[in-house]
Amino acid sequence: MKKLLVVILALVLALSLAACNGSGSGDSGDNKEPENSTQGTDGDGSEATSGGKVGVSMPTKSLQRWNQDGDNIKKQLEEAGYTVDLQYAGDNDTDLQVTQLENMISGGCKVLIVAAVNGEKLGSALPQAKEEGVKVIAYDRLIMNSDAVSYYATFDNTKVGALQGQFIADSLKLSDPATKGPFNIELFTGDPGDNNVNFFFNGAMDVLKPYMDSGKLVVLSKQTEKAQCTTVEWNTEKSQSRMENLISAQKYGPKDTKLDAVLSSNDSVAQGVTNALVDAGYNKDNFPVLTGQDCDVASMKNMLKGLQTMSVFKDTRTLAARAVMMVDAILKGSEPEINDRKTYNNGTGIIPTYLEDPLQCTLDNYKELLIDSGYYKEAQLQ
Repeated sequence: MKKLLVVILALVLALSLAACNGSGSGDSGDNKEPENSTQGTDGDGSEATSGGKVGVSMPTKSLQRWNQDGDNIKKQLEEAGYTVDLQYAGDNDTDLQVTQLENMISGGCKVLIVAAVNGEKLGSALPQAKEEGVKVIAYDRLIMNSDAVSYYATFDNTKVGALQGQFIADSLKLSDPATKGPFNIELFTGDPGDNNVNFFFNGAMDVLKPYMDSGKLVVLSKQTEKAQCTTVEWNTEKSQSRMENLISAQKYGPKDTKLDAVLSSNDSVAQGVTNALVDAGYNKDNFPVLTGQDCDVASMKNMLKGLQTMSVFKDTRTLAARAVMMVDAILKGSEPEINDRKTYNNGTGIIPTYLEDPLQCTLDNYKELLIDSGYYKEAQLQ
């Protein structure tokens, strides 16, 4: 219940901003708009709100979580009295994202909230933002090597990995001296251009590596370095292909070499792993321990079928509320609340950051976290 109170508090804070600023009359993200772009307007086409214009740049519509993030941010910003230019960069198209950001700046946006397609490659857009005094909030993906980034709003990504690693350790009872093993595990993480991968992978390996060093955990493929475990664009088909190759090379199967666990840094990757394992004959009675992140609908359905074991819940409503509070502080001339000034160096210096808390989600607590909190309706997971 304590965790639910945190979610509720974040929503109350977001609503309090609306009370201070007045409510916008623009749409909330459900209306049909030109492809990849939505912007709040009133009935005659003029700007719907007067609190200022904010650009929101999301990397793709092909993953459930970015649709939720974009919708939540847009809704809460409009409720707080701001006009919103929300755009999606096609299907992880960096060049398109750069163009969209440049258009947002030239279109009068005073603050940009940016979830980067690739944190290393935002090109000319961010220097333009700095030159014109537009503040940039990196959203859940740190934008690297740019001194135009003012703030970073994200989850504690080291803890995300630690939760995943600890879940595997607990499920296999690795800390119990009576547990001898060895247990076979394979490792999957995400896109090499996503700085969060460093924190996810390192957080998990902080937990798992001692067991690997002792021989209690074994990676038969010997693919233990982060670069060997990445999944370009967090793509489900690519993770499925890699898992199929591992199954073939290591002879993993219910009647062959036992696979006890798969570390997956997020749900879209886990879904590819699941597809490959099911095709190899695994089912709910013999499925390996499999981690994930984001509590995507598809992965929650797999969890209910016994085909994924856990996911890390990152409540996009909470992170959206945090980004809105940052925008509100910036445009009112004050300093946004920050709780980390030491962890996230983007190559030009430490970026002031607010870290939200991720939560472990399993069959034991998914109803409390996801259904009771209103994140999903139960029918969505059937």
